[in-house]
Amino acid sequence: MKIALASDHAGYQLKEMAKGWLNEMGHDCVDFGCSDETMVDYPDFIIPATEAVARGEAERAIVFGGSGNGEAIAANKVPGIRAVLCHDVTTARLGRAHNDANVLSLGARITGTEVAKEIVTAWLNTEFDGGRHKQRLAKIRAYEDQMSGSKLTQ
Repeated sequence: MKIALASDHAGYQLKEMAKGWLNEMGHDCVDFGCSDETMVDYPDFIIPATEAVARGEAERAIVFGGSGNGEAIAANKVPGIRAVLCHDVTTARLGRAHNDANVLSLGARITGTEVAKEIVTAWLNTEFDGGRHKQRLAKIRAYEDQMSGSKLTQ
């Protein structure tokens, strides 16, 4: 699977570790930055990575920050993105199974390395359940389509 990765300075080390795990699992990673622990603004990296998913250039993205909150917020501003902030395996599985999440956000200051690896693995290996969840996602897509032509987005 082709996976876009992005982080801010606080998530940089966890992103680099995750890149190794993902490569070992056979995934192709595209790193959108940042490139070290120098302070940066997370939207500069998160938005391009998630836009790649929205355009179909990557199947999914994983974004990293100190808490993961800002990264999830930025990611969810991109139409077609369904980003989930996960601190445990259960929320990662449900994010995929119920919400067909195409972006995972992780907080390096919140989640330990081993738990982060378990979250990433569960999120990648869980399929979307479909069924009743499809109609809910269709409503979100319809709203995004409606808003793309509204004054709110101009």
